[in-house]
Amino acid sequence: MSVAGSVRAVTTLRLTEMKQRGEKIAMLTSYDYSTAKIVDAAGVDVILVGDSAANVMAGYETTLPITLDMMIYHARSVVRGVNRALVVVDLPFGTYQGNSKVALDSAIRIMKETEADSVKIEGGEEIIESVQRIISAGIPVMGHLGLTPQSIHKFGTYNVRAKEEAEAEKLVRDAHLLQEAGCFAIVLEKIPAALAERVSKELTIPTIGIGAGGATDGQVLVVHDMLGITNDFSPRFLRRYADLHGVMSEAISHYVSDVKSQDFPNEKEQY
Repeated sequence: MSVAGSVRAVTTLRLTEMKQRGEKIAMLTSYDYSTAKIVDAAGVDVILVGDSAANVMAGYETTLPITLDMMIYHARSVVRGVNRALVVVDLPFGTYQGNSKVALDSAIRIMKETEADSVKIEGGEEIIESVQRIISAGIPVMGHLGLTPQSIHKFGTYNVRAKEEAEAEKLVRDAHLLQEAGCFAIVLEKIPAALAERVSKELTIPTIGIGAGGATDGQVLVVHDMLGITNDFSPRFLRRYADLHGVMSEAISHYVSDVKSQDFPNEKEQY
């Protein structure tokens, strides 16, 4: 059932209210107008224009190659299809690390050129100056801790993060730093469920989990993964809600067959 137009728009404040009420936050990615329109109308609270577009839209192995211009293109397309959800846009690799002035310029470009609602940044203490500078300009920031895909070459693996005590304690400290800096929410990716629960209880801002258990304040998945468009990625945390890869493959094969047999178009399908 479509909820577009019947429910007030989601804001950063509303997400905090949802946490306080114990109402879970549903978040999905989108990268284009048509998908975003469907996702929004289905009732998703937050739409992430993720740098995962590098993987599912552009075919790269990591998220690192995607550029700010590419992210702006995807975000601009998504925003046109959204009436209700809060739209968050990833700042891509190289647009905020090590230089808070560049970070602010990047965030301003996204907000001005896409009309999105906020940006997302990976990391904790290392990028806190960039977070503070962006927020000081009035731009909402969502944090991202745990497995941070832009740092894949540092980690060397996509395995679960923060299983050891030292890394877990750093993640907790970073979460508090991000909250104190003014972040409105934090994504926790691929960390032990008990750690995610601890962080979620200690913070007043919402946490959004992906592979972080059920105690976070919300969940996020990549839309191509949960719809089964991609079929070569099957981590434990992924639940496939459809098999669009199979549906699409069958439909396209049927189309090819009909064209070659001259069954399509028939007399009713021409002028």
